[in-house]
Amino acid sequence: MASARWLALLALALLLAGCGSGGAAAGATVSVYVAAPLCGEARAELAKRGAKAGEVKVRTVCLPAVEFDGKTDLAVAGRDARSATEDSTAVAFLEAPGPAARFSDSIVEAADIAWIGSGSGATAVRRVFRALEQAGSSSPRAEVLDEVG
Repeated sequence: MASARWLALLALALLLAGCGSGGAAAGATVSVYVAAPLCGEARAELAKRGAKAGEVKVRTVCLPAVEFDGKTDLAVAGRDARSATEDSTAVAFLEAPGPAARFSDSIVEAADIAWIGSGSGATAVRRVFRALEQAGSSSPRAEVLDEVG
């Protein structure tokens, strides 16, 4: 009986710790999801900046193409957007203009992740970096959303 009570208290403590507003720890890694057409430029900009913004490390997650034979596969676009929403480290979703952008926008923004439509992966990454570098001790996701979303 005592061990069950102890386990319940431990579970409650872990739950409360996860709900805190202390933000990301120094050295934590955040993820930026990038549509295929923007990925090359985004990765180059990330490398140029040393993959670190403020106190956090930044990684790109390059998504598979959603255009096949001149047609947009919205199922793939939806899967890509949901991948970001399921990742607790995601702070932004970078999308190129086109039909997939209109589709992914609502999915990503419903999860309070910044959605950035851009024709340039480098420009979009610079916006994310500016937001992260200005971030205080609050959530990097919320800081990026407030700044660019």
